[in-house]
Amino acid sequence: MSSPTLNHSASYAAALRRPLFSPKAWTALAIATALLALLPLLNLLFPSGHALHVSAYMVALLGKFMCYALAALALDLVWGYAGILSLGHGLFFALGGYAHGMYLMRAIGRDGVSQSDVPDFMVFLNWKDYPWYWAFTDHFWYAMLLVVLVPGGLAFLFGYFAFRSRIKGVYFSIITQALTFAAMLLFFRNDTGFGGNNGFTDFKRILGFDITAPGTRATLYWVTLAVLLGSLVVARVVTKSKLGRVLTAVRDAESRVRFIGYEPLGFKLFVWTLSAVMCGVAGALYVPQVGIINPGEMSTENSIEMVIWVATGGRGTLIGPIIGAGAVNGLKTWFTSVFPEFWLYALGLIFVLVTLWLPQGIVGLARRWMASRRSVQHER
Repeated sequence: MSSPTLNHSASYAAALRRPLFSPKAWTALAIATALLALLPLLNLLFPSGHALHVSAYMVALLGKFMCYALAALALDLVWGYAGILSLGHGLFFALGGYAHGMYLMRAIGRDGVSQSDVPDFMVFLNWKDYPWYWAFTDHFWYAMLLVVLVPGGLAFLFGYFAFRSRIKGVYFSIITQALTFAAMLLFFRNDTGFGGNNGFTDFKRILGFDITAPGTRATLYWVTLAVLLGSLVVARVVTKSKLGRVLTAVRDAESRVRFIGYEPLGFKLFVWTLSAVMCGVAGALYVPQVGIINPGEMSTENSIEMVIWVATGGRGTLIGPIIGAGAVNGLKTWFTSVFPEFWLYALGLIFVLVTLWLPQGIVGLARRWMASRRSVQHER
């Protein structure tokens, strides 16, 4: 007769050997990826007015939505699996955008309005040279390094002291919100060397290519799609591993996890830093496609919107936040074109309705519907 310990070990090992996604899920992902990847080709191959033509506006809009989806996926890692509700992920998103934006501003060269070696906003401040922290930002590889290190480094330092002090729950959320607001006020200042209120804009080139050319836009779109898909796989690997199981245990009963011998600090710090890096990469992909980055991206409203994307799609599901980001931002695009002054009210209503009637989001609703179908078929 087998012991309960052996049975538990066997079931745990079997759980770890399960594939990342079911065959149906892999098929759905492949179809969705292929359809999304096809859209820029339809823009490039067919002229405007053709039945199969997809407008450049739609390509840019979907590229922006995928950046938001990546940010939502990053937030779901810490909120959905570790129980860490962050109201400051807009800061990491913006820092990644600013890091890439520094390279894009350097790439303008003397093609700015003032035709100077420094950006126009520095000419306005009568600066003759770049500040020291702009050094090497004319190199793409260094800017990409900053995209990872700046959000990741800040998240690591902040998370280390916060988690070591065992700050959690609503107190942690308020501190992340305060940190984001303080950073926004700092970046609004002209003397910080980041463009002040206007931020960075009027980009010309990326890696020597015209940033507004259809081919460049399509490439940026495909890179964003590839990064989103790769990040989904990485997140799935993390959450299905032993690390992921510890994180969910920390989310559900942190004191018990500590009692049985696990120190939650390292686990929480790892997933928090990974989430910040993913959010920074999302911001870096966002900037060249939208064409601007300013301190408004650090606003607390943007961070709260990310929470709503995750809640709408389904917290703790990974795929749900991606769906939620697309659904909410698609609705926002339509709503702000028809009733722009009422969007914030609509956003609040969405959050209330999801909290009351869809606690597991769109994915939870789909799962309940599929379960009811299976039960009906079984009864037949």
